[in-house]
Amino acid sequence: MSELRFVRMGFGTEAVDYRVAWDEQRRVHAARFADEVPDTVILLEHPPVYTAGRRTQDSERPLDGTPVIDVDRGGKITWHGPGQLVGYPIQKLPRPVDVVAHVRRLEEALIRASAEFGVTATRIEGRSGVWVLGDPVEQRPALGGLSLDFDPRLTDEEFDPRLNGPEYAPSNAGQRREDRKLVAIGIRVAKGVTMHGFSYNVQPDNKWFDRIIPCGIRDAGVTSLAAELGRDITIDEVLPVVERHLRDILEHADPKPREIVRASA
Repeated sequence: MSELRFVRMGFGTEAVDYRVAWDEQRRVHAARFADEVPDTVILLEHPPVYTAGRRTQDSERPLDGTPVIDVDRGGKITWHGPGQLVGYPIQKLPRPVDVVAHVRRLEEALIRASAEFGVTATRIEGRSGVWVLGDPVEQRPALGGLSLDFDPRLTDEEFDPRLNGPEYAPSNAGQRREDRKLVAIGIRVAKGVTMHGFSYNVQPDNKWFDRIIPCGIRDAGVTSLAAELGRDITIDEVLPVVERHLRDILEHADPKPREIVRASA
């Protein structure tokens, strides 16, 4: 692929309003389609905001009516805010576009970045993003003094952690030794050019995720680099490492058009 351009749009006290960043994405997307700019990765922090992808169900939104911005990416509802590194890679891909391959490249870059800080992260089949795996179910601590055999998540497909006490909250997944998401990924491809991207939990307040069903997943939770490392870590520390791994993966990728299998007559 072509050389990447990185744009650091705003962090900390200069965190970028979500709608402002969305407008900038669309501007860069149009310029990339017209070949007026190279492939570009916008990196930033947002003030606290919930955004909902096209597949979000009403039951996954905040129960208290907290405002949510509906967006045109894939995936479901998530949160963005301080302590989270957000990246919007805007790249031109060969047609027909292989969306899954694009997501896998982003995952790989962020898995490698996490490893550099001593956190072992991976993929989970059928679930996008970057994950820290939990213990096997039989080895996890019991909740509320009950055996895991009585864990309501095992039998209730509509289990809602917001109605079942703080011990089930997504932000407590690490204490429960469950699978927990470190990086969320949701993208859109229009005219062969990507938009949206990833949110990497560096050191956010993960309790923001407890108001929603993050990414529509009811049997896992969320985590951060700080939570996994047991120490403070800043965006400033993580930013150059993420840039380096994104550059290494994306610049050296050889994306091929998605294969089309035609049905035989």
